Amino acid sequence: MQFADVTSRAFSDLTTLELHDILRLRGDVFVVEQQCVYPDIDGRDTEPMTLHHWISLEGTIAVYARTLAETDGATRIGRVVTAPRSRGTGLAARLVTHITDTAPGHVVLDAQSHLVGWYERLGYVVAGPEFDEDGIPHVPMHAQRND
Repeated sequence: MQFADVTSRAFSDLTTLELHDILRLRGDVFVVEQQCVYPDIDGRDTEPMTLHHWISLEGTIAVYARTLAETDGATRIGRVVTAPRSRGTGLAARLVTHITDTAPGHVVLDAQSHLVGWYERLGYVVAGPEFDEDGIPHVPMHAQRND
């Protein structure tokens, strides 16, 4: 399997093609596959401290996530998505681990409930009760890091 290292860019540094591919992947998985109609373009992609992270496989984005700078100083991981053909390759774990290891501050995320065990294996712990987000159960989690 041939893939590149993690790419991380601010919105202003994305090429038009990269932005297209990111939005296409998020739409294909979150809106079409998961049948969740929600406002994916929420205005946070363009914030100055937001970063877009991905790993490419054979020239296309295989896994993607974005990080947001929260007002309390935490880094929030969101929009974690894996292209169907890249599932089971370990690339999503590699991407989330890279982000967790390099992000400033406390790292938090809201995991889809069926993925809690997966995030726990990456060093995350449940930080609150389950809640519904756009019809999908989620659980707040945070990284256990030795900073």
